[in-house]
Amino acid sequence: MKFTNLLMALTASAMLMTGCMSQKDPAANAVTQAEAAVADLRVDGAKFAPDELKTTEATLAKMKANLAKQDYKDVVADVPQFNKEVATLKETLVGRQTQVIAATREWESLNAEVPKAVEEIQVRVDSLASSPKLPKEVDKHEFEAAKASLETMKTDWAAATAAFSEGNATEAADKARSVQGKVDEVKDQLAMNPT
Repeated sequence: MKFTNLLMALTASAMLMTGCMSQKDPAANAVTQAEAAVADLRVDGAKFAPDELKTTEATLAKMKANLAKQDYKDVVADVPQFNKEVATLKETLVGRQTQVIAATREWESLNAEVPKAVEEIQVRVDSLASSPKLPKEVDKHEFEAAKASLETMKTDWAAATAAFSEGNATEAADKARSVQGKVDEVKDQLAMNPT
């Protein structure tokens, strides 16, 4: 009787170990593949999708901890969640990279136009300032407002240029667009636009 009980206990132990061993390889493979997936996305993720990367890395860390504790079932159970997070990370990356490409194109276009317009305004302001009398189409208050706006535009353009130099094309394009919006207003104040 004792021999039978001992045999049954050993058989149960062997079955349990076999069950664990059969999940060890899939769990180890899942962690290896997860590490590779995160490694491929880490650089761009840190730049364009830091929150999504952090979430994905947290799940990976949990999977690695479970693997170390030999909780193979938990590792395998986390795979669908990890895959979902990687998909979200990739989707966010593509969206933000597309946005940066569009902002870069917009910046390049504005960078070709806006500084010329600001320079034209500067020439007009200098010309009017050196003149003994303002032309009848330029009001003195509007001229003063235009001079103040010109200084603001130069400051804003310098900030836009700095943002682009630092790799923030979206911010640069936003600031450049703002300066562009002021150009026509200031040109009107200075009677530069054809009527």
